[in-house]
Amino acid sequence: MSEPGGQAGAPGAAQGVQGVQGVQGVQGAQGANFGAYQSEIYLNGLGGQLPPFTTDLTALEASARERLEDGPFWYVAGAAGSGATDRANREAFDRWRIVPRMLRDATARDLGTTVLGTEMPAPVLLAPIGVQSIVHPDGELATARAAAALGVPMILSTASSHTVEEVARASGDGPRWYQLYWPNEDEVCVSILRRAKAAGFTTLVVTLDTWTLAWRPHDLDLSYLPFIRGVGTAIPFSDPAFRAGLAKSPEEDPISAVLRWVPMFTGTDRSWDRLPFLREHWDGPIVLKGVQHPDDARRAADAGMDGIVVSNHGGRQVDGAVASLDMLPEIAEAVGDRIEVLFDSGVRTGADVLKALALGARAVLLGRPYAYGLAHGGEEGVRHVLRSLLADLDLTLGLSGHRTPAELSPEVLRHT
Repeated sequence: MSEPGGQAGAPGAAQGVQGVQGVQGVQGAQGANFGAYQSEIYLNGLGGQLPPFTTDLTALEASARERLEDGPFWYVAGAAGSGATDRANREAFDRWRIVPRMLRDATARDLGTTVLGTEMPAPVLLAPIGVQSIVHPDGELATARAAAALGVPMILSTASSHTVEEVARASGDGPRWYQLYWPNEDEVCVSILRRAKAAGFTTLVVTLDTWTLAWRPHDLDLSYLPFIRGVGTAIPFSDPAFRAGLAKSPEEDPISAVLRWVPMFTGTDRSWDRLPFLREHWDGPIVLKGVQHPDDARRAADAGMDGIVVSNHGGRQVDGAVASLDMLPEIAEAVGDRIEVLFDSGVRTGADVLKALALGARAVLLGRPYAYGLAHGGEEGVRHVLRSLLADLDLTLGLSGHRTPAELSPEVLRHT
């Protein structure tokens, strides 16, 4: 953390932090007291110690803009076309308002839950974001360490800057899921899935909505695509099945490796009858990411999938598309009793998480904010963003009159 002034070791500050730790210990039996991060920040201020950067996660994008070059920044912050879908995601959250209730005995809260066999301290996961090394050299390794320290599941992207095995080592005992950009060659797909399973990734998240890249003006104007520069290719380039199809290794001839990989994971839309292939080669839960229509959710359930993520890829794929939050209630109503319904796209605050949970999501994926945190401070930056979000969620849950996420329902909200 930054120390702009004062004595970090001031007695009052030290005693205050000890007091916060004591509160966490008392609360520990019921679940992590995430809201105590607020008290920790205030008490650290007695010693002149401020948070490493803003606690307002809606302000992180502007702050990251000052730290990143144009290419990396817009690759994270940009959207498809005019950006209408990205804006719609945020506007949808603003149309739902929380109706707080009083005298509900919400002093002690427990955010813990279990989703598809994964125990979580809160119904929050880190969404799969590729090429994280463009914003910080440690990339996914820093994210994995930060997530594991808090027990928050990380979903590793196929487009990782580091190998499956490297990220697994960084994660240690932390919960981790694997996201698949489905390769066109079955042998390569099976090999990558085997590696992910062997490395302790428990749930497979298959992204459906990015089989080819959308028209993204910010990236196009800068001619910026990390993959063609060999960034975000660590997993395929280290894969034996992929390497077997090359005349020379990626280390010897990186251009040929790029030219083999890029068309292998983009450009081909699949059909529902291909899902049994994944079930054949993955013995854990399978989640389909990118579902926006109730009929597609029903087909996923009918196909024996274990879950879906209601998502429009953060507005990065279809310009002018419906906001994900607008579709969540209808989709949750259609399949919520059959499969797990998760949510992402537009989540920035604890109130956003609460709203998505109230509208039927079992858990929420956080995306861009933690990438901005990574840009600000590597592992510590991701950890600060996560702690800020979880504290906000914990406090908002209690102040609205609820003790657990299970108490949330659409009746908690009003649509304006």
